Amino acid sequence: LLGFAQGLVWNTWGPIQNSARLAFGFSGWDIALLVFWGPIGFAPCFFFMWLMDKKGLRVTVLLTSSLMVLGAGLRCVPVSDLEIRKKLIHGGQLLNGLAGPTVMNAAPFLSTTWFSPDERATATAIASLLNYLGAAGAFLVGPLVVPSPNGTSHLLLASQSNTEHIKDRIEAVLYAEFGMVSLIFSAALAYFPSRPPFPPSVAAASQRLSYRRSFCRLLSNFRFLMIALAYAIPLGVFSGWSGVLDLILTPVHVSQVDAGWIGFWSIVGGCVVGIAMARFADFIRGMLKFILLLLLSGATLASTWFTLTCLTSVTHLPLTTATLYTSCILLGIFLNSSVPIFFELFVETVYPVPEGITCGVVTFLSNVFMGVLLFFLTFYHTEFSWFNWCLPGSCLLSLLLILCFRESYDRLYLDVVVSV
Repeated sequence: LLGFAQGLVWNTWGPIQNSARLAFGFSGWDIALLVFWGPIGFAPCFFFMWLMDKKGLRVTVLLTSSLMVLGAGLRCVPVSDLEIRKKLIHGGQLLNGLAGPTVMNAAPFLSTTWFSPDERATATAIASLLNYLGAAGAFLVGPLVVPSPNGTSHLLLASQSNTEHIKDRIEAVLYAEFGMVSLIFSAALAYFPSRPPFPPSVAAASQRLSYRRSFCRLLSNFRFLMIALAYAIPLGVFSGWSGVLDLILTPVHVSQVDAGWIGFWSIVGGCVVGIAMARFADFIRGMLKFILLLLLSGATLASTWFTLTCLTSVTHLPLTTATLYTSCILLGIFLNSSVPIFFELFVETVYPVPEGITCGVVTFLSNVFMGVLLFFLTFYHTEFSWFNWCLPGSCLLSLLLILCFRESYDRLYLDVVVSV
């Protein structure tokens, strides 16, 4: 739930960027920066990794949820001065971004601590993909609750009243998100244990490497660096791309509502398929590389289709709502569903490095690539063909890296062979 709320708050502004421009005077640079606060929030990622490793889940989750409450509250402060209001909103998005390291990295640590070996991949999938589902919820909630600027109503005859109505609806969304985050924080404060009374597996009870030795092991492991790049490059590019999807689709005359539905179904499809793939991996062990090859091949084809469709003047491919829906949804399904499979393969490859540290490093890399992409977007936000071409390029590079990767299952060996 915490991951769901963090993704929802992070993706608040992208799906309603046209309405936000009118209501709060945001520029294209502001919209890109509001999304950019997500990867910027990963700057103290290594502190949260250390906190999770040394203090456990409870302390880390309480700190994370308190930052989210403060951030969501700042966005709701009723200030009449638009410049001050914009600064408060940016500050709130930054605080919410600081929660990203925990909600993105804790899933494998949570699954190892609480679940048996034949349930771990499924638990990792559910815990990690709910963050993406929250971002998908923003694609649904934003355009449905907040009217677009070109919408008309018999009750809103004047431009000024239309602007005030849009602003009121945006503030209703902000208050609702603040209430949700506060409720989750209260629940975690009341009851959120760090670990179960008895470890569910040999791996859960085993001694792990220290914080310093873990980083030395990760940075010296060429196989880990290879698969880390295979995860970080396409997922970082896709996260930045989906965060400003409405901005990208506006030049090809796709409405704010249609862009919202495209983003929603692409992420929801990825969550459903990701959980199904993880359950399959729990039943048939040792197939993680094969599953990733299938998913990344599909992502390469879907992203190429979308990019060529947007270049309709060159390729003469039909640019319709149906083709955009299909290509974007397939891309989201293939890439989002690969996340828990990647996480499980990371942990298996570098065991006994703690799960939180392993996934913290790769998600930090992913957000670095996402941040670099969005940084360029703040300067080149008038034409998006270069942004679209980054998608198939990153997917193809990841596919080649996975092909060259030699898989191993050290943690699974400990649980299955040593325990017997």
